[in-house]
Amino acid sequence: MASHRLPKQPSRARVTVLTTAAAAAVALSANAANAAPSPKPNKDEVKSRVDRLYEEAEKATEEYDGAKEKQGKLQQEISTIQDDVARSQAELNELRDSIGLAAASQYRTGSIDPSVQLFLSSDPNDYLDRASTLDQLSAQQVQALKKVQAKQRELAQQRTEATEKLKDLAATRTELGQKKKEVQGKLAAAQKLLNSLTTREKTALTAEENRASRESERSVLGGNTGTASGRAAAAYAAAQGKLGTPYVYGASGPTSFDCSGLTSWAYAQAGVTIPRTSEAQATIGTRISSASDLKVGDLVFFFNDLHHVGLYAGNGQILHAPRTGAVVRYESMDTIGGPFMFGVRV
Repeated sequence: MASHRLPKQPSRARVTVLTTAAAAAVALSANAANAAPSPKPNKDEVKSRVDRLYEEAEKATEEYDGAKEKQGKLQQEISTIQDDVARSQAELNELRDSIGLAAASQYRTGSIDPSVQLFLSSDPNDYLDRASTLDQLSAQQVQALKKVQAKQRELAQQRTEATEKLKDLAATRTELGQKKKEVQGKLAAAQKLLNSLTTREKTALTAEENRASRESERSVLGGNTGTASGRAAAAYAAAQGKLGTPYVYGASGPTSFDCSGLTSWAYAQAGVTIPRTSEAQATIGTRISSASDLKVGDLVFFFNDLHHVGLYAGNGQILHAPRTGAVVRYESMDTIGGPFMFGVRV
């Protein structure tokens, strides 16, 4: 006969726990529904966040520039090594052909040297390592085989070097892609914040920047600061000719620039080659520790990691490519957003 069992009833403790959990869930839902939305950031808050994002983007830009420069150098080095490999291979083939011709001549006369037979059927490196066989060779044959051996070793070394350079190039290209993605992400986040502003707020921000730039320009024109050297004057004049040119990350002129792109381009116009990135530019020339000792045309560096550089314009102002969305302009050293670290006189 079938047994009919009643279903087990939940315990009082279990019921209490479930009831409490349900009540908490309802309360949380109600609170979430009734919670006021986060207040929209005002113009000054947005500017502060955007400035921070632009600073982070510029830091990533300098790292991107460094990776890009390294990629170019590696490509040149690889091209040179590949040319060397091709030349060495041709020389090796010529050496082998000359020995082969000698062997063919001996074969036709029926007097082929057993040492030449051995060379034609094995690696001359192994053959020459057997000192006991050297007495079977003429001095001319020994010299020919040693040339082959040396050329083979040189060729192997060149190919190994090329392989390592290609690995380094692949890693650099990966780094380049990552830095590019990082820069684009920072810029997109900054643009999203700017898009949250009203038209009136955007206009006010632009007006503030333009006013500050005009004040800096007046300060520069009214200053009486000496120029470091003839080439510094030429570099500074070249940069002045690019006032109003847009900032574009990774650009080095002549129609757009990032910060170190502008300074390297300007000095190139003066006939002076300086490194591409701000960090590398900080290692050249004569360091100027005090801002009061700066002269027009000196390189000036900001932030602890030196990710921003400009040209000193006199009277506490710099001429620089500031950030995305801005143009080459004058600006007070006090408003860069990071501390002045030092100057460099090229």
